[in-house]
Amino acid sequence: MEVKTKVEDRTLTIALRGDLDHHAARGLMEQADRLMEQNLPSKTILDLGGLTFMDSSGIAVILRAKRRMEALGGNLVVINIPKQAARVLETAGLARYVKLI
Repeated sequence: MEVKTKVEDRTLTIALRGDLDHHAARGLMEQADRLMEQNLPSKTILDLGGLTFMDSSGIAVILRAKRRMEALGGNLVVINIPKQAARVLETAGLARYVKLI
């Protein structure tokens, strides 16, 4: 999986490309934690537009990022969600906890 990041005006954007499965999820969670710690954003945007596949491991990534942002007093927004990933997130009821656009 490819991860691109951008920080601008206390907003951290993490753009993902490729497959978000259990192999990629652990490293992504650690990378996202480091980025949030280093930049202390008030908002993190997780851009899923480049995903070709996401399994339930993606749910863990999103929930961990949400908890980290809450600890920092900020919020998490998930954008550009592909249809396959949207089905995974809808099945889990994630929209009740995270802003999905």
